[in-house]
Formats: sequence, C-alpha cells, structure tokens
Amino acid sequence: MAWNPSPKVVAAREIGKRFGKDQVIILMVDRKKDIVEYASYGKTPFLCAHAKKLADIAFLAVMQKGFST
Repeated sequence: MAWNPSPKVVAAREIGKRFGKDQVIILMVDRKKDIVEYASYGKTPFLCAHAKKLADIAFLAVMQKGFST
C-alpha cells in the first residue's frame, strides 16, 4: 500500500486512528455542485483494497438511486 497524501484519505486515516477502526469509508455530497465523492482507508494493503471495493459499491448505489431528498 502506497502512502496516500490526499487530504480526503488523510481524513479517513485519522478517523480510523481516532476511533480504532481498520477500515473507513467516507461518502461526501455537495448538493450545490451536484457532486458525490468518497475516500477510503484500510490499515493494511488488503484492507485498503477491500475498503476501496466497498466504497465503489456504496458510491454506485448512491449514484443509481440518486441523492436528492
């Protein structure tokens, strides 16, 4: 696993450390700009890859269902 300095991944990593979690997925929505994005983190290379797969699935579900209220 390469160290990812992206601010979003850094935030996910910090949440994992703060709450003692080995995988973190953050879904982010900006309604004004009509943007949905995510960041994922895993403590090991395996967990990182798994978190990304889960994040991809969650992201796809949000995009397929839409995120309007």
